[in-house]
Amino acid sequence: MNTFNFPVLDNWWQAETGWAITSTNIGLGNRTNPPQGVTGMPVPGWNVKVIRQDGSKTDPMELGQIVVKLPLPPGSFSTLWKNEEKFEETYFKCIPGYYNTMDSGYRCEEGYISVLTRTDDVINVAGHRLSTGALEEAILESEDVVEAAVVGVPDDLKGQIPLGVCVMKHGVKKSEEEVIQGVVNKVRQLIGPVASFKQAVIVPRLPKTRAGKTARNTLAAIAAGKPYKIPVTIEDATVYPAIHKALTDAGFPPK
Repeated sequence: MNTFNFPVLDNWWQAETGWAITSTNIGLGNRTNPPQGVTGMPVPGWNVKVIRQDGSKTDPMELGQIVVKLPLPPGSFSTLWKNEEKFEETYFKCIPGYYNTMDSGYRCEEGYISVLTRTDDVINVAGHRLSTGALEEAILESEDVVEAAVVGVPDDLKGQIPLGVCVMKHGVKKSEEEVIQGVVNKVRQLIGPVASFKQAVIVPRLPKTRAGKTARNTLAAIAAGKPYKIPVTIEDATVYPAIHKALTDAGFPPK
């Protein structure tokens, strides 16, 4: 809670861009009380679009891929060191004429941009594109969970279904089954039945890099029964045996 009655304003930028892509620009007339959860409006010089997989423009509040129409403004990166081919392939080949930010989010009716997750962390459940970040936020509304990661696992009917990997708060007296049911109910309440969120597992700890990021790719691989390598940046690789056991006990990967 902001007890000092000051506005809290966000912005969004990337290492590649060198400066903010979206921000709350008071001098340009942006208001100091923007909608909750947004990163601001496009900064002058940035022609920001939110598009679907087929390249069409999304409707307001519809999750899509965030791209920037070329040319990029001065101050942005102009190449990769001694690798012009990878520069073009990584950032510009996927959507010709646009810089691919590799982030997903939405634009509201007023034009504010909300950045939700990396594009790789969007899962497709029965034709609905869902942000794992939004699902994780819903899980963390549970009073019994201190950390959570959501990954998509293969499903014959829906393509993918979300799976929550959760860490219980210290001192919680409820059983794991009760905590999981509470998590499922919380996601259903905040996201809705469209998420098809019905499964979660409890683990002692999540695999984290030294920078504090959760290695979701390894969790998804374990749940799907796919081979994987533990990243060299993982701070403590000894967390994996307990994760394997929890997922195996929960029936992952499916037989």
